[in-house]
Amino acid sequence: MTITFITGANKGLGYETARRLAERGHTVLLGARDTVQGEAAAEKLGVRFVPIDVTDDASVAAAAADVESREGSIDVLINNAGIHGPAGDPSDLTGDDVLGVLDVNVAGVVRTTTAFLPLLRRSADPVIINVSSAMGSLAATHDPARPESGVIAPAYTASKAALTMLTTQYAKALPGIRVNAADPGYTATDLNAHTGPQTVTEGTDAVVSLATEGPGHASGRFVDREGEIAWS
Repeated sequence: MTITFITGANKGLGYETARRLAERGHTVLLGARDTVQGEAAAEKLGVRFVPIDVTDDASVAAAAADVESREGSIDVLINNAGIHGPAGDPSDLTGDDVLGVLDVNVAGVVRTTTAFLPLLRRSADPVIINVSSAMGSLAATHDPARPESGVIAPAYTASKAALTMLTTQYAKALPGIRVNAADPGYTATDLNAHTGPQTVTEGTDAVVSLATEGPGHASGRFVDREGEIAWS
């Protein structure tokens, strides 16, 4: 039985990923910062809720200890938790604005990955999936044919560029673990006021594919629902 831990899974892409993987037989551990929403989401899906605030070292450590005491290991870690931050004219953007986004979208991934690595190393086929975005791609944000080119979100785009690069570094440093990044695409979620043309199911295709592909696949990839994409 594949044991999968997902951060930020009480709604949106995280919730849909949890639903789809549970349907495929994964033992899903639904991580969320909000206990009320997290417990409600987990109950609805019939999975276990694990409280986790990826910006808090103690909370992340407690989540890992909880999983160690109950499940003993995990096979798949999906770093999904993320925030958008300020959008539009950056004239009044502050350092704190940017640090707040980076704390969740980048440092939060580092905290969670570090805490859960011992549990992943007990798996026969350990997998880490970082939910990134083509919003952090120079090519996509400069291509007028793509929706990413019309969005101004300095902190978010910078954080996703950093997360994709972080993924490649982990992939190089951890040869025994398959580490990849997923681009959900422009999906209708709370993050964009439900303006995206894709459904949440379509937006989770890349993550679900990476979580279910099995041994023998490459590490260090950036994948969307159509397949592997170059990052630039």
